[in-house]
Parts: sequence; C-alpha cells; structure tokens
Amino acid sequence: MRRSLLTLILLAILASPSTPHAQNAAPQLGRNSIREVIAAMTTEDKVRLLVGMGSSFGDASQYSEEDRKTPEKVPGAAGRTHAIPRLGIPSLTLSDGPAGVRIDSTRKGDTTRTYHATGFPVATLLASSWDTNLVNRVGIAMGRELRDYGIDILLAPAMNIHRNPLGGRNFEYYSEDPLIAGKMAAAFVRGVQSNGVGTSIKHFAANNQEFNRMQSNSVLSERALREIYLKGFETAVKESQPWTVMSSYNQINGTPASQSRELLTTILRDEWGFKGFVMSDWFGGANAVAQMAAGNDLLMPGLVSQTEALIKAVNDGTLSEKQLDQNVEKVLNIILLAPAFKNRKYSNEPDLKTNAEVARQTASEGMVLLKNDNNALPLSSPAKVALFGNASYDLIAGGTGSGDVNKKYVISLDQGLLNAGFSLDQLLKQSYVEFIADQKTKRPKVPWFMLPPPIPEMPVATEHLQQLAADSSIAVVTVGRNSGEFKDRIVDNDFTLAGSERTFIENVANVFHAKGKKVVVVLNVGGPIEVASWRSMVDAVLLAWQPGQEGGNAIVDLLSGKVNPSGKLATSFPMAYSDVPSAKTFPGQELPGVAPSGPNPFSNKPSEATYDEGIYVGYRYYDTFGVKPAYEFGYGLSYTNFSYGDVKVTTNQPEDKVIVTVPIKNTGKVPGREVVQLYVSAPKQKLTKPAIELRGFAKTKLLKPGESETVTLTLNRNDLASFDSARSSWIVEPGTYTIKIGASSSNIRTSAAMNVAREIVVLKSQKLLAPAVGLKELEP
Repeated sequence: MRRSLLTLILLAILASPSTPHAQNAAPQLGRNSIREVIAAMTTEDKVRLLVGMGSSFGDASQYSEEDRKTPEKVPGAAGRTHAIPRLGIPSLTLSDGPAGVRIDSTRKGDTTRTYHATGFPVATLLASSWDTNLVNRVGIAMGRELRDYGIDILLAPAMNIHRNPLGGRNFEYYSEDPLIAGKMAAAFVRGVQSNGVGTSIKHFAANNQEFNRMQSNSVLSERALREIYLKGFETAVKESQPWTVMSSYNQINGTPASQSRELLTTILRDEWGFKGFVMSDWFGGANAVAQMAAGNDLLMPGLVSQTEALIKAVNDGTLSEKQLDQNVEKVLNIILLAPAFKNRKYSNEPDLKTNAEVARQTASEGMVLLKNDNNALPLSSPAKVALFGNASYDLIAGGTGSGDVNKKYVISLDQGLLNAGFSLDQLLKQSYVEFIADQKTKRPKVPWFMLPPPIPEMPVATEHLQQLAADSSIAVVTVGRNSGEFKDRIVDNDFTLAGSERTFIENVANVFHAKGKKVVVVLNVGGPIEVASWRSMVDAVLLAWQPGQEGGNAIVDLLSGKVNPSGKLATSFPMAYSDVPSAKTFPGQELPGVAPSGPNPFSNKPSEATYDEGIYVGYRYYDTFGVKPAYEFGYGLSYTNFSYGDVKVTTNQPEDKVIVTVPIKNTGKVPGREVVQLYVSAPKQKLTKPAIELRGFAKTKLLKPGESETVTLTLNRNDLASFDSARSSWIVEPGTYTIKIGASSSNIRTSAAMNVAREIVVLKSQKLLAPAVGLKELEP
C-alpha cells in the first residue's frame, strides 16, 4: 500500500508542469515539426513572437517593462525578437548596416575594450564598381562581422531607386537602374548569408524620398512600379533568397506598403517565390491586424499596443488563428537558420584588419574619374600637394542615420597622401585642423541619427594661395556633401556649390594655373551634384563618393595611379536640377486637412508624391528625350584605353537564351579593367519604350596593355519584356531589337539587330497595386 502511494506521488510530480521533465515534454523547435510547435503555442505566444521587444526611441510606456529590463545581447543593435524558451525558440538580434554593422562601440560595465565595425563604402559607390564579385566580397566580410558579434540578421541591403538626386538616403541605395540595384543586392545578400546569418532587403517598395516618409503616398502607374521600382527587388529575391524583406513606411497608391497583401503576398510570395518573412520598418504601419493579414509577419520594434490589438483581433475573430499561424510559421522557418538557434559561439573579435583591406579595394574600384584633361592624373611622386577643403582633412566616410557605422578610424585624404609618400603644406593643414575643430564646437547638438548642419569652408587668403602655388606641385580641392534619414537634400548650396565654394575653386584655379600648376577636385559626396558650371575651371575631377573608413588611402590609390580608375556611374549627373524628370514633383506635397496616423515617435504630415515621369527615370529619360546630362549613366574615364570588337549574337530566338559576345582589348599603356554595358533598344508597338535600357553588364579582368578578353553576356525573353498594364502581363512585342554594347549609355561602340517574329506573353499576372485614378504620365 505504501509503495503504491509513493508511486502515485512520484507520477504526480513527474507530470507536474513545473518540473523540468514536463517542460522538456513540450514540443521543441528543431526537434519537433514546426506545425507541432505552433500547435503548442498559445495566442499570446504567437503574438509575442510576431511583435518585437521594443526600442529606446519614443515614450517608454509603448514598451513592456519586462522587455525594457531584459539586457541586450548586442548593445546598439536595432532590435530583437522575443524568445519562447518553453518551446526552444530563441530571441533574434537585428542590426542596421547598409555600409557596416551598426552597434554601440562601448558597453556598460566594460571599460576594457571597444566594439568597432568596419566602415565600408556606401552602396552607390559599390554599384559604381559594376562588379558583383567585389560586392559579394563586401557581403562576405560584413557577414563575418555579424557572425562574430552574435547578430542574426543584417537590416540591409537598401535598394530603392535613385528616382531623384536629392533623395536623402540615396547613398544607401545602389542606382537609378533596377538591373544594377537587383544584381548588386543579390551579390551582397549571397555574400552575407554565406556566413550563416541573414539579411533584410529594404525598403519595399517605392520609398524614394525622406519627406514626410511615414505618411507619404507614392502615386504611380502599374507599369512604372513593375518595371522600375519592383524589378530590382524581384531580381534580388529570385537570385539570392534573402531571409527577410523589410516593408517600407510609405503608401503605394493609397495602401500602406506594410498593409498591402497584393504587394507582400501576391507579388512577393506567389509570383516571385519568396520563402522568408516580412518585417515592418521601425514603427511602420498604423494597423497591426491589417499588417498581419497582408503578410507582414514581424512588427518592429514592437509596441504594447500592437500586442494588445492582435490578441483582441484573434479573440473577436477579426484576425483568424490560421492567418496568425501562417505568420508564425514563416518566422520560425528563419529562426531555424539563425546563429541564435544553433547556439553558435561568437567572439566579439571580428577581423577588422582584413575587412579594412576589403573596404579599401572596394572603394578604389567604385570611384569614378569624371575629367582628366592633359593627363593631369595620375600625380607624379614625390610631389608636394596643396590640399584644400574641409573634407580633405575630415573625410565623410558615409551618410548619417541607420547607415552610419561606429568605425575604429577614418583615413582622411591628408593622411592618405602622407601614407603614400606625398608631402603637404603643414601650416595649411594645421589651419584646417584647428578651424574644423573650432567650428564643430559651435554646431548645435543633434541626435545621433540626424545630420548636423555643415560647417562653412575655411577661407584662404589670395596671398596665401600665391605662396602655396609657388611652393607646391599641384592643388587638390575636396568638395564634401552629406545626407541621411528624415531629410532630403536641397538644390541651393547642396546640389549646387555654394557661392563661396565656387569662388574658392575659381581663385585656386586662377592662381595655380598662372604658375603652370594643375588643379584637381575630389568629390566626397553621397549623390550627384551640379558640375557643369565649374568643371571647365579645373584639370581633373575624381568622384570619390563616400568611400568608407579607408577612403583617404583609396582616393590616393587612384590619384597616384597605383590603381587605374575603373568605376562607372550607376546614376546620372544632370546638367542642372531642372533637367531631372521628377524635379517638379519631388519630394511631394503635404495634404491639408488629412490627419496623421500611426503610433510612432517620428510622426509627420500626410503627403503625396506623384511619379508622373513614369518609367522615364534617369538615363531612360535623358536618352529618350534628348536631354544631355553633364555625365551620363555608365560614364567613367581610365588611365588607359579600350577597343571594342564586333558584337556577335548566337541566336535570333528569344524563347532560348541569347548569347552575346564582344572582344575587349586594352590599347593603352597601363593595365586596366573595363565595364562592358549591354543596352537594348526595343521596337515601339502598342507600348512606348525608352530609347535604350540596360539589360546586361560585365567587368573585365585586369587587362595588361595589348591584352584582350572576350566578354560573354546572356539575354533571355524576360530581358526583352515590358509590362502591359492593360493586360497585366509581361510582353515581348514583335519587331527588331537592337543590342547595343557600349562604354556608357551615350557611348555605344558596337551593335547588332535581332528580330522577334511574334508576340510572346512571358508572364500573365493580375491587376495589382493600381492607382485609384488615371495618371497623366510623361510620354515621348
């Protein structure tokens, strides 16, 4: 009797839910099927998984007290998800990082070390390399840093289109062309994810201005959306399968992107085959229930109000349990891949030295030589350089906001020149260093994510210029520009030079030219600026972009000829801002009498941006409408020359792959690389077409003088198709297609014709994301 009683007591204890044995009896992620894990989750568990752990921004009451007290695994990371230990579900850590992993460099209670990350060149520079292998290397290096810091998902790459040169976050984005954006993003994603960590391509979609970004409605046609603003995302999804996609703040034709089932489910998943989960941008969207129903699976950074709304919606039937289960399943599928789930050990000691070498090489490959009269470059060594401009001594490595990085150091241009054996006027350098330090103390303090006001350029007296011209071999003037989140650039004194800047360049040029000395301008900028009105004053212009922490060394690699310039523009430089096709409608206008919506600390005013230029963005506009840019898409000089042989096309049947080959020869005197660009001119039948569209590109290996390489490019019928909104289909219209091979969009070297005998319907879709009213779009 006693033995039976003891047995019953033991059985009762073992069955108690408070015992470790009983906890282990619950389904475990990775050990049991996902369906079994979901079946064991309460509604509260599911919602907890789908709403993040909060943020340091905004009113603390928006976040739960428990979440606020839970220590961060990686201080300074952008966000994290909730763990559910009972079911073996860990918390994921997410970090910003278009140009490097953004975390805090110091940690509370740890005074012994710093936690730096590599500052890589900005995305616009990466795209200007036209080298997907190089961009893949950057992704691999950045993925290693994520892994070494214990981070699961990088909130990058950012890949919206450069619709307008004033876009505040254009430096984070690749190009005005969706093929470049898609190919670069796919290469980057593959590189990052090869380390067993994830990415989040963003901001999906038509998020092309910072102006009132959380309340802005992007109004555009189905064709423009499909061909320009979605195409790059489609390429990245199909060619790299990023773990996650981040939905954008803006509305698309009246529906918030994070609440659009047509965008996030029908197009992204059903048409493109996306396998991962979708997260909101931070504080994005106004209706948590609508976001879940649309297929926006994770709400970031996560608010108590969102948790409450979702639980209530499930309880009252507004949101089905089935829908919630689908959202949870997509998140769990990715958690299974994450380092946190695999208990991967991390060192907190990334190989910053090796990654800095990657940053330096990448920077030099993506810089663009815009002008080089009478072989002003490369510089002769040794030479004494008169170095002017604040940015020469205080290099802008990258933009501000979530695209910023806590770097260990930044090599400025003066340091780079000294490292390479050039000499500088030390009195001039000391004057700049003291002036910059003094001016920075006078600037108003702004939050880390905001752009501080620029400091004025240091004046240099004419008498001092004359002395410097007599003592120096050459003058180098750096023009700096920066931008970031929350604010777009402006025309006056940003896109254009300030009057004082232009006058200073003119004075330097006059004084140095009078002494028979040359003048070089370095553009340390995140996006295009006006150059046409002053470029004739100087001998050479090097576009250095925002080149990351090794920028000064990389700039000098090109100035000295150690590296031959091979970058080409992935975004056009217009003659004047008024030439930009979206100049009259960018960044949009506020809508009076419309109330703001959305629970976020950055709320702004409801606005509307009308994309009435349609598909005619960048070079598609300039080449079609005969508007000459200052420097066209694909443009870039070299210290050597290349010849193009005849192009050969192996088939005239677009149902099959079309193989295009062209021989390239280095006919100059130094080794170099050439970017080969394939454009297509399509016949105009029912649909109007741009004069040319980029449909392929490749970069040669480093060719020695006299050496040749045959470049092979492949086309298929998707590359020839246009979107017919009337039929909701991708169509290859019949007629003659001209394949054009060039060194830029305006410098076509060789071409061949290809005939399509009949119409081909490549893909039939359905009417999706259409504007409520008809748009009067630009037509040739």
